[in-house]
Amino acid sequence: MLEKLGIVSAACKGGTMQELGIWTLLPLLTTLLLAFVTRSALISMLVGTFVGTLLLGSMPGAGLNQLFQASLGNADFIWICEIVVLIGILFALFRRADVLNALAARFSGGHGSRRKVELSAWCMGFVIVDDYFSPLLTGSVIRPMSDKAKVPREKLAFILDSTTASVCILVPFTAWGAYVASLIAQNDAVASVNEGLMIFIAAIPYNFYPLLLIAFTFFICLGVIPDFGPMRTAERRVRATGALVRPGGKPLSGADDGMPAVNRKSPPSLLIELAAPVFLLIGFGAWSLIAGGSVMIVEAFMLANAYLFVVLAVRGEFVNVSDAADVIVNGTRSVMEALLIVSLAYALNAVTAELQAANYIIDQFAAYLTPATVVALTFVLTSLISFSTGTSWGAFALMMPVALPLAFEFSGGEITPLIFQTVAAVAGGGIFGDHSSPVSDTSVLASVGAGSDHIDHVVTQLPYAVFIAVLTVALYLVL
Repeated sequence: MLEKLGIVSAACKGGTMQELGIWTLLPLLTTLLLAFVTRSALISMLVGTFVGTLLLGSMPGAGLNQLFQASLGNADFIWICEIVVLIGILFALFRRADVLNALAARFSGGHGSRRKVELSAWCMGFVIVDDYFSPLLTGSVIRPMSDKAKVPREKLAFILDSTTASVCILVPFTAWGAYVASLIAQNDAVASVNEGLMIFIAAIPYNFYPLLLIAFTFFICLGVIPDFGPMRTAERRVRATGALVRPGGKPLSGADDGMPAVNRKSPPSLLIELAAPVFLLIGFGAWSLIAGGSVMIVEAFMLANAYLFVVLAVRGEFVNVSDAADVIVNGTRSVMEALLIVSLAYALNAVTAELQAANYIIDQFAAYLTPATVVALTFVLTSLISFSTGTSWGAFALMMPVALPLAFEFSGGEITPLIFQTVAAVAGGGIFGDHSSPVSDTSVLASVGAGSDHIDHVVTQLPYAVFIAVLTVALYLVL
């Protein structure tokens, strides 16, 4: 698509992208370096995207414009924008209903309350098995309680992010399981998609990264494992100053954002104005999954928003139609930075894909794939690809056709534990990038759900993700 729109110059056509070598990684490396130095996700991603267009041989400015048209003019991007805007409006409706303050007031700040809040957030990740739905809904429900319990927004974002894709990849009868099973079935040694699904299920016990990450997060919530690195700094900041967000940090949602103070005519009802819309969200999402095979996230949020609009209108909480419209405007404004970051993430992913950065990474390590190293290197390679591109599904699609045939060759064409371990390494490596990459859409949504500065979320959780990844590689080497 980029080439058709004139973004790729004639010098770059015909498969010559590989000649760029390590320079194919420059857009991502530029983004990461600037992000850690400036703590500005927007500027870092914009500069990284611009560098990518220059590497593609496009004219400065014109190439960036064409890139945005090519990468953002699609149904997937519009779909995720709908989700972000609808959660912003829902949060604005919650504010207008004043149920978040009522929920925080109902919450006890006594001994052990922090632990209960963090464990509640962790547990909700198992109730809502969807990588987009889970952080947004859990964040909007848990955040008022976590704020009162003085949980850093970075910590809440880490918990939300650790129990989204990590849970999804361990549940076989979802879109994730079907997708990975279809990739496995493309191998000649696998008879059908059903057999591919059976292989995927058998690989779950070997999928160490998400299993270890979920357990690690649980022990972090319990306080059994002490915080370290930047997360420890965030915890010290809250204890010393009470600031839930780093001074100068820009939470992607959850700030007042100019919203007027709530002046209700009647006391809020946690049952009617909080529990009911949440149950509608979960109930409709579960029904759509059972009936249609996929979660209708946008429609679920539309239903919850419509319900709250009607309830507040009946209770006389809107002065007039313009007052109700202001809620929509304020809710959209509150997530505007998140929308911009999602936009740049899509653009940066498009540049990275066009530069064939993932293929470059595979080429550098392919010669080292042996029976003794295939599982560990498969995990490392998939992790690098998913971190570079911000997408686990894309990493699955790139690595499964490379690693699985090698594993079958080493196993003599038989389905052995080596096959299960290789499939698990691909699946877990994809989750690493989905969980830790600054350009991952699920990481952005975790920041939105928690009301955290996005780069602060990435910086604080990255040492945890790397720690679990190192443990995973060690286990695979032992196997």
